[in-house]
Amino acid sequence: MSAGLFVAILLLDLLCGDPRGWPHPIVWIGRLIQRLEGWLRELINPPKVAGILLVALTLLSTWLAGGLLLKIAATFSAGVLWLASLWLGWNCLALRSLHTESRAVISELEEGDLPGARQALAMIVGRDTGSLDEEQVLKATIETVAENTSDGVIAPLLYLLLGGPLLGLLFKAVSTLDSMVGYKNDNYREFGWAGARLDDLLNFIPARLTGFLFVAAAYPLKLNGPGALQVMLRDAGKHASPNAGWPEAAAAGALNLQLGGPASYFGKTVTKPSFGDADQAPDISHYRQMIRLLYVSTALATLFGLVILWGLA
Repeated sequence: MSAGLFVAILLLDLLCGDPRGWPHPIVWIGRLIQRLEGWLRELINPPKVAGILLVALTLLSTWLAGGLLLKIAATFSAGVLWLASLWLGWNCLALRSLHTESRAVISELEEGDLPGARQALAMIVGRDTGSLDEEQVLKATIETVAENTSDGVIAPLLYLLLGGPLLGLLFKAVSTLDSMVGYKNDNYREFGWAGARLDDLLNFIPARLTGFLFVAAAYPLKLNGPGALQVMLRDAGKHASPNAGWPEAAAAGALNLQLGGPASYFGKTVTKPSFGDADQAPDISHYRQMIRLLYVSTALATLFGLVILWGLA
C-alpha cells in the first residue's frame, strides 16, 4: 500500500463516514454470514464444525470477491485500481461513524431525553439499555468508543498497512462474524466459537497497541497519562475478553473514571469487572475527552504507519 492511498482512505472516512444507502461490502458480508448460518446449521452437526465451516466459507468468499474486484479494476488502469482500493479500504474504517453514532446518544442526553439516549445507545452496544440511568448511559457510551477505537479504527489501519485493502476486508469479515455469531449463549457458544477465537487472535496486537496509543495521546490532551498506563497494566487482564480490557482500562485511567461493572444482556445480568478508580462520576465532558483520545490516537497510529511506509519505499 502506498502512503498516498493510506492517507486517502483515512481522509475519505473522516469526510464521508458511512453514508446510508451506499454500496457497502461489510453489509454484503453480513448478509452472506446470515445465509450461510441457516444453511450450515441444517446440514452440519456438531455446531462447532458448522461454525468452523462458516468462517472458512466467509473468508474464502470475501477473498475471492475482493480479489476479483481488484483484478478487474487493474485491467482498466492503475487509476481505476487505486479508486477500487480506496473504496474497499474506506469501508474497512469506522472512525467517523463511531463518532457520529456515539454523539447521537449524547445529543439525546443534552436534550434531556433519557429514553431517546437509551434507544440511540442500543444501536451501538450489545447490552440491554432500557433501564439504564444517565450515568450508566454515559459510561456505556464511553466504553464502546474506547473498545471500538481498537477494532473499528486501529486494527483496520494496521491490517490495511500490512496487506492493503484485501487484508483489511478479511479482518472486517472476521469482525463481522464475531459480532453476528460470537455470543456466549446457548445458541452460539459452539457455533460461534471459531469466529470469536479468530477475532480474538486478530485483535490481540491492535488492542494492546490502542491501549498504549491512549496512554501516549493522554499527554498532549492534558489527561492522566501516568494513570492511563498504571490502570491499563493493572486492570486490562480482568476482562473476560483477552483484548477488550486494554483500551477500556487505558481510557478509564486517562479520564480518571471507573468503567465496566455489571451489565444486562438478553435479560440476564452479567457480572463484569471494573476498570480504573471511582474518582468522579462521568459527565458529558468525559465523553468529549474520549472523542479527543479517539482522534489523537488515530493520528498517532497514522503517523507511525506513514513512517513505516516511507521507510519501506
